[in-house]
Amino acid sequence: MTQHAERATVGIPRWLPNALTVLRLVLVPVFVVLLFLHPADFGWRLLATVAFGVAILTDLFDGKLARKYDLVSDFGKIWDPIADKALTGAAFISLSILGELWWWVTIIILLREWGITWMRVAMLKYEVMAAAAAGKIKTLLQAIALLMFLPYPIQLTVQVAPFWGWLAWLVMGAAFVLTVVTGLMYVRDALRLRAEAIKARSGPA
Repeated sequence: MTQHAERATVGIPRWLPNALTVLRLVLVPVFVVLLFLHPADFGWRLLATVAFGVAILTDLFDGKLARKYDLVSDFGKIWDPIADKALTGAAFISLSILGELWWWVTIIILLREWGITWMRVAMLKYEVMAAAAAGKIKTLLQAIALLMFLPYPIQLTVQVAPFWGWLAWLVMGAAFVLTVVTGLMYVRDALRLRAEAIKARSGPA
């Protein structure tokens, strides 16, 4: 047993990171229901935002706990990214249904998120593609943008608090651009790794 594993046994339950992932999955429908009960009411929107924020925090902590205490599991490898995509995807789709975010933005973001996830799984036959630093910044910007959009209808926010409203749009725009750019970077890296792997397997001509 490694030193990390020994600390995990003594310090925290081994099931805690996976429990946080499950909690994030459970919070997805809770967040959606709270948002759509009274989408024009600030109180209900705030509750939905809190549920979303708590879910985002579970994403922050479960990964750190798993890596720090050597608690990485097959369950976490599979379900952690699914929970992430389900949460942010639900938020983007909900905002578009409410008419607060253009559908083309949501569709492009979802195509990128799920497309790259599928591509990274397909690339496992060649090499594991680690998450890039730019991808982590993208995820952070998406979370911040959604947290800024959720508490109140963004169109009214622009009218009542113009600085906050336009700042929210600016962060959302930055998240969108970074989402597209990092997606293209992953595709470029995948093509390079695939070509290198095929060349290595075929051997010298």
